[in-house]
Amino acid sequence: MRVCPASGAPCPAMTSDSATIVALATAPASGAVGILRVSGPAALEVGRRLAPGVPASPTPRHAYLASFVDAAGAVLDEGLFLYFQAPRSFTGEDVVELQAHGSPRLLRLLLARALEDERVRPALPGEFTRRAFLNGRIDLTRAEAVADLVAADSEAAVRAAAAGLSGALAERIRALETPLRELHADLEGVLNFPDEAEGADAEAVPRVAELRAVAEALRAEVGRGRLVRQGARVALYGPVNAGKSTLFNRLVGEARALVDAEPGTTRDALEARVEWEGLGVTLYDTAGLREAPGRVEALGIARTRELLAAVDLAVLVLPPGTSREEAASWTREAGATPVFVVTGKCDVMPGAEAEATAPPRVSGLTGEGVEALRTSVLTRLWGGGTPSAVALVSERHADALRRTAEALGRAEDASRVSTLEVLSGEVGLALEALGEVSGTSVSDALLDTLFQRFCIGK
Repeated sequence: MRVCPASGAPCPAMTSDSATIVALATAPASGAVGILRVSGPAALEVGRRLAPGVPASPTPRHAYLASFVDAAGAVLDEGLFLYFQAPRSFTGEDVVELQAHGSPRLLRLLLARALEDERVRPALPGEFTRRAFLNGRIDLTRAEAVADLVAADSEAAVRAAAAGLSGALAERIRALETPLRELHADLEGVLNFPDEAEGADAEAVPRVAELRAVAEALRAEVGRGRLVRQGARVALYGPVNAGKSTLFNRLVGEARALVDAEPGTTRDALEARVEWEGLGVTLYDTAGLREAPGRVEALGIARTRELLAAVDLAVLVLPPGTSREEAASWTREAGATPVFVVTGKCDVMPGAEAEATAPPRVSGLTGEGVEALRTSVLTRLWGGGTPSAVALVSERHADALRRTAEALGRAEDASRVSTLEVLSGEVGLALEALGEVSGTSVSDALLDTLFQRFCIGK
């Protein structure tokens, strides 16, 4: 198996598909620039067919001002022609990019012209990045970071994906995979060459325990990775007329929810997307909870209870004067969801002295306590550090890391009560599971699933 230059570890064989692929690398909408990307053995020839004025042997990574023509030689546009020579390109193959004006009709004409060559076919979703992975240009964590960066909709998601693209997660995986592979090699050496490798397994038990701890630490970041990728969900809930809608409007920065002195104004859950310290947060204003509501209001209350079970944090907004017993009862409404309690409408009783143990006071009307509430919510959601510093560990990574840690746990047990063959076998299973993250042991079916979420042209 070849060594991957991106990770220093064995990587899969190169793709057997020798077709040259082509796709638009920009959105199919009007814009200043539109890019046609071609990759494969015929990329340069196909690109020069569209831009015949470019030299037969263009300088790699040099931008040529060129005329793009149709089959009859008529000029369609003037733009830039760039050639990236294999293997020093994103895909590891010859790559040509035509940067034209962003007319969707023009770009479709150029695409159709490229596809007239029988050696060229349309690229599949994510195929450029897939070829980069298969040709050893990037490992699988970097490939997935490309999709994360394209899909990022908050500053934290952008920065975390960019860190993944630069190898932040790859380094952490490599720090686990390399010593794990060395341990497996030592164990196999003792089994197959006992005289030459005598003593190589002497420190196997502490080595296994240390590697298991590293796997568990990485696995623990899956929750943070989900928050960065998808954003956090926070619901304001509590009794009617506690000031939830006014607070919601203040947090969102605009009058999204109707506010009135009449109890039960909010009949359905309202939502708005905000960004706090780079982290995307979806806020929900919910129907106030009370006994004997009207029929429509009762439907809203039922929806509130469903929503409380699905959010990451529930902010319980209580009216001034709520007793501790009542607060405890309202807290139980959230079930297993973490709850942060505040007293709303503090502007109604501005002179009241709050007890040391009383919930924080906020006012959506005056803004008092709102910034402190934002800080507290972020602390509850995130804890320490910054969202942009997290490794984007996904649910798929977490499953592979779980199997890695479980295999290492069984290896620890085997080191005490079983044979060296069992110990080596469990370490091998851990290495195989971890390879699904780095890409050193990954099936075509899994690659198909991963790259299907990419856009065409990436």
